[in-house]
Amino acid sequence: METQSTAVSYIPIVIQMIVALGFVGFTMTLTHLLGPKRKSKEKLSPFESGIEVVGNARQPFSIKYFLVAILFVLFDVEVIFMYPWAVNFREMSQQGFGGLIEMFIFMGTLLLGFIYIIKKKALDWE
Repeated sequence: METQSTAVSYIPIVIQMIVALGFVGFTMTLTHLLGPKRKSKEKLSPFESGIEVVGNARQPFSIKYFLVAILFVLFDVEVIFMYPWAVNFREMSQQGFGGLIEMFIFMGTLLLGFIYIIKKKALDWE
C-alpha cells in the first residue's frame, strides 16, 4: 500500500518548529529580563581577545585577503564533494566506468578553475 503525502502529515513538523521557536523566544526574553544590567565604560568598550584596541576599525585593507578566503572556501567545498566518491569507489567500480568518468569530469572542471585562477594571478600578493 502506497501512502500519499498530505498536509496533515506535516502537522508534527509544524508543531515541533513552533515549540522550538517558542522555546528560543521564551529563553531570550527571560535572559533579557533576568540578566544583569550593569553598564560601565569598561563593559561597553570593544573586547578583542584581551588585546587593547589600536586604531580605527574602518581602515581599508587589500581585497586580495577576501579573494583568497573565498577561493579557499570554494575549493574546500569542491573537495568535500570528492569524499562520497572516495567512500563508494568500490561499489561504483563494480558497476562500470560511469562513476570514474564522472569524477574525471569533475576533477577536470576543478583543474580548469584552478588554472584560470593561476592565469589571472588571483593568488599573487604583490
